[in-house]
Amino acid sequence: MSETVQSQPKRQPVPRGIARSGPVLFSYGFRPFFLAAGIWAVAAMCLWIGAMTSGWPVGGNYGASYWHAHEMIFGYTSGALAGFLLTAVPNWTGRLPVSGKPLMVLFAVWVAGRLAMLGLDLLPPYLAMVIDAAFLPLLLAICAREIIAGRKWKDIKILTGVAVLSLANIGYHALIVSGGDFGAANRAAISAYIMLIGVMGGRVVPSFTRNWLARRGETALPATFSRFDTVVLLVGLIALVLWTLAPESIWVGLLGAIAGVLHGLRLARWRGWKAWDEKLVVVLHVGYGFVPLGFFAIPLAQIGWLTPVSALHLFTVGAMGIMTLAIMSRATRGHTGLPLAASRTTALSYGMLVVAALVRPMVDIWPELTMVLLTLAGVCWVGAFALYSIEYAPILLQRRRERAG
Repeated sequence: MSETVQSQPKRQPVPRGIARSGPVLFSYGFRPFFLAAGIWAVAAMCLWIGAMTSGWPVGGNYGASYWHAHEMIFGYTSGALAGFLLTAVPNWTGRLPVSGKPLMVLFAVWVAGRLAMLGLDLLPPYLAMVIDAAFLPLLLAICAREIIAGRKWKDIKILTGVAVLSLANIGYHALIVSGGDFGAANRAAISAYIMLIGVMGGRVVPSFTRNWLARRGETALPATFSRFDTVVLLVGLIALVLWTLAPESIWVGLLGAIAGVLHGLRLARWRGWKAWDEKLVVVLHVGYGFVPLGFFAIPLAQIGWLTPVSALHLFTVGAMGIMTLAIMSRATRGHTGLPLAASRTTALSYGMLVVAALVRPMVDIWPELTMVLLTLAGVCWVGAFALYSIEYAPILLQRRRERAG
């Protein structure tokens, strides 16, 4: 028997899913989606600034404001989300990632959505809606297949977030085309992203921080996931559901304040201040810090200290924008063999986006400077993602250099 066992060929590890033929850009999900998300973040914001300052005819029948809101939430952020999920899900499940032609098809659907939204005056409204709304359900189907096949049942909650985003996008289009109030769909999508940040951020932020601190010999490490985290997420979920359905309710303000306190305590348990020396780590804490700020802004908007739009931007520009940029830059570096340390360009991009997130709500403090502050916030957003695109485009477009030996 021992001879039979010895004669069997040694099993080789399953190759971790990178297409070895075809364009390098489509060898892994993070490459096309992170690059395109960075470029679209710049282009869409430039168009919005042009619409605000010079009256550019952006958005067709939707109007520039509605178009801007859609393309930031369902355009840029959905692309960044896709890049993250197509890279993270294979790590969670141990299955091969989507690459090659299937990835090209998925990416083409996302690009088609952006083109449809640019050509709203050239397409029948429902055709534009169908083209744009196809991407998130397709991403959901792909992720569901991988998570179910990998039997990673604890990750089903990620699918719930993507499903909510899919429905919110459809509802956004339907309400605008029918002349309804798209606010609930808008809030539902933002709520889904904030919950995804709460769930996935609860994994990556303490994990990356723990790894960095452990390498430095620190013994006081971030707290691991516990019942406290479950309570934080549950309270946040209830607050966001009520905010979506009844934003003026007094219960929304109360739960928003409680959720803000709980998320702030959760963030403190991850000991981010001890990682100040490494911007690639500390930016994750800064981005997550806008989650409690966004929750606190809900009651502040109810009592008139902030407008609902300014409060909303603490979630969108702050939490969603900073967290996606942080993950995009870190994943790009980690998966292309670069050192896991922020370059000066990367650190500058983080700083510009933090400025954008802080400046945007100041419109309520200095209304006489509205256009100046809005333009400054937009320019900082553009600068942050332009720096990302310029620094990482050559890296995303070329193969990883394998280390010899």
